[in-house]
Amino acid sequence: MQQQAANWDDAGAGETGLPAHELIYRRLREMILFGDLTPGQAVTIQGLTAELGAGMTPVREAIRRLTSQGALEFQGNRRVSVPLLKAGDIDEMIVAREWLDPYLIRRAALAVSADQADHLAEIDTALDLAIRRGDLRAYLKGNYEFHMMLYALAASPLLAELAEGLWLRFGPSMRVVCGLMGTQNLPDNHKAAIEALRAADADAAAEAIGRDVRQGMEQLRLSLEPPVAAS
Repeated sequence: MQQQAANWDDAGAGETGLPAHELIYRRLREMILFGDLTPGQAVTIQGLTAELGAGMTPVREAIRRLTSQGALEFQGNRRVSVPLLKAGDIDEMIVAREWLDPYLIRRAALAVSADQADHLAEIDTALDLAIRRGDLRAYLKGNYEFHMMLYALAASPLLAELAEGLWLRFGPSMRVVCGLMGTQNLPDNHKAAIEALRAADADAAAEAIGRDVRQGMEQLRLSLEPPVAAS
């Protein structure tokens, strides 16, 4: 873990209006989502308190919440880790996301404004810049932000919560996948989705985001397959 520690007791809560325990939860959640904690890497609770610059109580509460969401698991001896994905996990996630994401963007297409489409385009431009810079964390964070905005525009909070929960399961592994396979040569389905949103074409938007989902999840599945032995 290479993140800068933040003094959550002295700063942050006053700036955002959120209590310290919620800030710690969000900070740890972000570390999981964007691969700062590698799947399978065991870390101590004491190490996380030092990393986050927080007390033991809010860190334990954040761990409890994230464990209940399937984003962390206890390893014993006061250690936790991000779960390692199995091929079967990916199969289930593909089924869920291939329905959820296209459905949510269909709803978004009926409500998105020109300004909101412009903001999605700004996020995607920042993604392109992150790819050119080789800034993997910025790419993963921007990709997450892009999809979270689509979920919010869908105005379907229960389904959006389900979709967001899936990101906690597969998000950490995407850093490993992108590090191994890269992102430079992948089709940019975000731009197609944005153009479809601008045209209020729900079918085209759903098709574009469906391709985006399959592309990412299939890469994740390939990363879990054992290497083929040389003949």
